[in-house]
Amino acid sequence: MKTLLFAMIVLAVPAQAQTLGVGPETGAPLPRFESLKFNKVNLRRGAGEDYPIAWTFQLYGLPVEIFQEFKDWRHVRDHDGATGWMHKSQLGTARTALVREKIVDLHAEPDATTKTVAQIEPDVVLRLIDCRVDWCRAKVEGYRGWVSKDNLWGVLPEDVFGE
Repeated sequence: MKTLLFAMIVLAVPAQAQTLGVGPETGAPLPRFESLKFNKVNLRRGAGEDYPIAWTFQLYGLPVEIFQEFKDWRHVRDHDGATGWMHKSQLGTARTALVREKIVDLHAEPDATTKTVAQIEPDVVLRLIDCRVDWCRAKVEGYRGWVSKDNLWGVLPEDVFGE
């Protein structure tokens, strides 16, 4: 019985390491967000080119959530919840976010009472400059300002980065 218990613990460690938040290939946190490096990126049903294409994304900079790694492949989720595998060469570390369901205000400062710089429609991709606890500074089409994290898909609540 002791031998079987030991074997179960040893077998559980690699899977557990990935679910605890560290990618076995990169050592980077899981889950995390990256963005599409190209205007056309295939999402496959498995981790390899032999697997059929499930979906083709056609939006440069679209954020995807990486939640698993296997060799050169990343298991990703899009903003609609679709999952599949992408080759790591198709992904970049540029931080972007997608505006969620409603038009949101881009504010001059990280405060909803400050001047509105622009209004951003749903499904627009923003380039993130930095993020604080509740707000991210972003740019889009020549505008820069602050948007509440609650209105974005592509940034985790605990993400704090940038300037």
